[in-house]
Amino acid sequence: MSEAAHNVEVLKEAYRRWSESRGGSVDHWMGICAADIRFGSLAKGMQGAEYMTAYDSRDALGEYFAGLGRDWEMLEFVPEHFVAQGDRVVMLGRCAFRHRHSGKVVASPKADAWRFAGGKAIEYYEYYDTAQVGAAVG
Repeated sequence: MSEAAHNVEVLKEAYRRWSESRGGSVDHWMGICAADIRFGSLAKGMQGAEYMTAYDSRDALGEYFAGLGRDWEMLEFVPEHFVAQGDRVVMLGRCAFRHRHSGKVVASPKADAWRFAGGKAIEYYEYYDTAQVGAAVG
């Protein structure tokens, strides 16, 4: 199996667990990340969702998952396509989350860009509708 195919399989399993557990598989995500992962989110720490920002270690990344679990209820997460080349994988899909405090639902296309080295994720950046997130947390 090629490196690209292996990375896709790692991510398919992680997204399957994420979807089936409705966001409860944080430990699995942490397990596929390198200790020095570079993580970024399109929201860039917007007011009300400061944890949706950049991180430069797996330990710090726990803040992202803690905030997400505290403030949002996952309604659905559907990974639809995986595109891989070399050490990079892009997941294209869709998701819907309800903000626990405002009750507003954010339903958005989702794109996640990954880079792997030595079998671990070393870079990640997520893309989604930040205008909806801002309206939900505002």
